[in-house]
Amino acid sequence: MASDMDLNAAHSMGTTIIGVTYNGGVVLGADSRTSTGVYVANRASDKITQLTDNVYVCRSGSAADSQVVSDYVRYFLHQHTIQLGQPATVKVCANLVRLLSYGNKNMLETGLIVGGWDKYEGGKIYGIPLGGTLLELPFTIGGSGSSYLYGFFDQAWKEGMTKDEAEQLVVKAVSLAIARDGASGGVVRTVVINSEGVTRNYYPADKLPLWHEELEPQNSLLDILNTASPEPMNIQ
Repeated sequence: MASDMDLNAAHSMGTTIIGVTYNGGVVLGADSRTSTGVYVANRASDKITQLTDNVYVCRSGSAADSQVVSDYVRYFLHQHTIQLGQPATVKVCANLVRLLSYGNKNMLETGLIVGGWDKYEGGKIYGIPLGGTLLELPFTIGGSGSSYLYGFFDQAWKEGMTKDEAEQLVVKAVSLAIARDGASGGVVRTVVINSEGVTRNYYPADKLPLWHEELEPQNSLLDILNTASPEPMNIQ
């Protein structure tokens, strides 16, 4: 093993996370690769975490930091729901994330996307990047793979999309980032949130679209070794 590979380094979700609004709700999406330096610590992690029944958060950056922020917010929201007797709105959830992120901005290395649906404002997406700024947006992207997607979203996103169009856009975008970003990989997970509830979907690597110069995924090295070799050429 290479001497410069630090397996004790902090786990980082060099990541692609996406939140998109559509006509009736929101779609959240993420890849599943968690890395420790150049070592893939977990190839099937779940970066979309539940905060309440109707609100989820996409996590990027330091895995530990993003997990502790989401744990604290989930605890505070549980108290909030008990005191008010009704679920928290998406804006309340996002503001709690913002308070923790901004109040600890010198110590945290995490960017988050909060998305959900409530009966007052419908589907909402909020981005909370490094530093704790709160941004309400029709769509937002984050993580290391996001730098490959800004132009794509400027061209592909449109207002008033259907649920299927929005989910297909998210899956396509994450698969594009996986193809170009070495820190993104694995499978694609999506969460669709609307007035009817929450739907989780999972797209394995062999079901994702291939992009320019990408190779078909192989299950193992044996698949490559067992493929038939071409016949040798006869040179006269």
